[in-house]
Amino acid sequence: MANTSLQGKSGIQEVPPDRLPRHVAIILDGNNRWAKRKHLPGLAGHRAGVNRVREVVEACADHGVEVLTLFAFSSENWNRPVVEVNGLMRLFLNVLKREARRLKKNRIRLKVIGDVTRFSPEIQKHIQEVEAYTANDYAVTLVIAANYGGMWDIASAARQLAEKVALGELVPESIDESAVERHLSTSGLPAPDLLIRTSGEQRISNFLLWQCAYSEFYFTETLWPDFGRDEFQQALLSYARRQRRFGKTSEQVEAETPC
Repeated sequence: MANTSLQGKSGIQEVPPDRLPRHVAIILDGNNRWAKRKHLPGLAGHRAGVNRVREVVEACADHGVEVLTLFAFSSENWNRPVVEVNGLMRLFLNVLKREARRLKKNRIRLKVIGDVTRFSPEIQKHIQEVEAYTANDYAVTLVIAANYGGMWDIASAARQLAEKVALGELVPESIDESAVERHLSTSGLPAPDLLIRTSGEQRISNFLLWQCAYSEFYFTETLWPDFGRDEFQQALLSYARRQRRFGKTSEQVEAETPC
């Protein structure tokens, strides 16, 4: 019988690859609190958080995680102080300009989800350019959720389906879960196996509401700028120790697991 608890394992290197997630989603929380604790301006926390993104992306590549989705800027974040929002927009643009070659070199594909039409034309242009530049020969897909909301995503999918019905391209009876998934912004990607949220908050804040229906959750008190490779590996170990049943009993799952 397969070891579903992984009790006694010494670390991430001991975990079989099939016990690790294909898709990890992270809510990057705690940048402002990190900056406040260090008596720094809020934007310093966001800059520090960018370094952690690099580290976690590299860890994904090392451990065979195929997709990493980061909640970088929600549709509600526009309500933050104008100075902070403007600083975040400048940081986003600078990262797009600076990181394209690094992504390509490390075989990381960039995909941005969310309503990008609210961003400046320059940001939209660079998003398109980096997505195209990294589209081929990749090992990890880095998904940045920017001006994203889970309710927006579902409503957008519903609107696309309604338009197809109105045009006679689709009949209502053919709309099922798979049809909705094909019209979400994450179409073509596996559903998140593991959702991580940093900084101690225990909610998903309108992030990937449909996609996370069966995700495992991992909450940590660590603020995002302090969340590095070791913390990420602890989250992976926590995931690997869990038994995912998808509505079945433990006995059914164990019976289906190769010995």
